Amino acid sequence: MALMFLNGGGMRGGPLHPRLRGAPLVREARTAATYRFYAVDGRYPALAPADPGFPVRGELYDLPLAVLHDDLLPAEPPELELEVIRLEDGTACLGMVLRRPHQLTAELTDISELGGWRAYLERRS
Repeated sequence: MALMFLNGGGMRGGPLHPRLRGAPLVREARTAATYRFYAVDGRYPALAPADPGFPVRGELYDLPLAVLHDDLLPAEPPELELEVIRLEDGTACLGMVLRRPHQLTAELTDISELGGWRAYLERRS
């Protein structure tokens, strides 16, 4: 099992959530204030390390490694990669971050001040 921070389609109600195969939600959480948060081409969210940064809302799951490897990671956009991130309370966990080359080439909208993907989706609609 691995602690996995999800901040987009893998959260409850999101299109990737069924890929978690019933993995238990540990709690709602926020990242440490060391990330910027982007909408990539308006389609999905991405964390990118930054200083200063903002805390980003999401959900922390206790995810079996087989589910992470076989179900969740294959559904993630190729612009994202798995990395160890830090939560607001100091907890280290896995999370998806924007690959560095894509920080220069992707169409990024900084949504850091909104604090989360759901807030961005609400604002868009």
